[in-house]
Amino acid sequence: MKKVLQNTTIDTLSIDCLIFGFKKNELDILLVQHGEGISKGKWALPGGWITYNESIDKSASRILNDLTGVSNIYLEQLKAFGGVNRYPTKRVITIAYYALVKPENYTLHPGFTATDAKWFRLSEVPHLPYDHNMILLEGVKYLKHKVRHEPIGFNLLPKKFTLLQLQQLYEAILDKKLDKSNFRRKLLKMNFLEACKEKQTAVSHRAAGLFQFNKRTYNNLTEKGFTFEL
Repeated sequence: MKKVLQNTTIDTLSIDCLIFGFKKNELDILLVQHGEGISKGKWALPGGWITYNESIDKSASRILNDLTGVSNIYLEQLKAFGGVNRYPTKRVITIAYYALVKPENYTLHPGFTATDAKWFRLSEVPHLPYDHNMILLEGVKYLKHKVRHEPIGFNLLPKKFTLLQLQQLYEAILDKKLDKSNFRRKLLKMNFLEACKEKQTAVSHRAAGLFQFNKRTYNNLTEKGFTFEL
């Protein structure tokens, strides 16, 4: 029985991945172009069926790697989506996962049922099949909540960065401009940033001071949370 089920998919339960990237002061989302099936030719979130012999976490990692070539990233479960009519031919429940990464660290290799994979600015995302646009909106909504209650940026910024770069990241996630003085005052008060006693080099403007995350404080705040009114 185990041999029969080993690679059999559960075609009423799927995974969809929200992989957010940050570059040029904007948030991007990784999409794949379907090469077959009822949504052939359309851009969508990387997703696929769960198999009987996998945990849902392993399924998420496998599906993402099969479709885009992206691997070795921490995927966190967002929520399940089970609208009765979310899939046109049958009842399908999907579990959405998300991650925040630096796009330049990954080379995309579309495969399996995807003919292409690329990054889209959030402002330029096309109409996606099924309920993927709604899933994306839920993911963005969650990030906006998360950035107010956990420190974000460890995987998205250089090891040493300026306060302006960190502010630009927060502005990209929140989709609004922040007051410079107020942002810096509140952020520095939480003590998860350390001044490097270094400045930028090879810049055409006045060199800004560099900071890095204090890993211990950062991890502690990630576990305990906080309220960051911006």
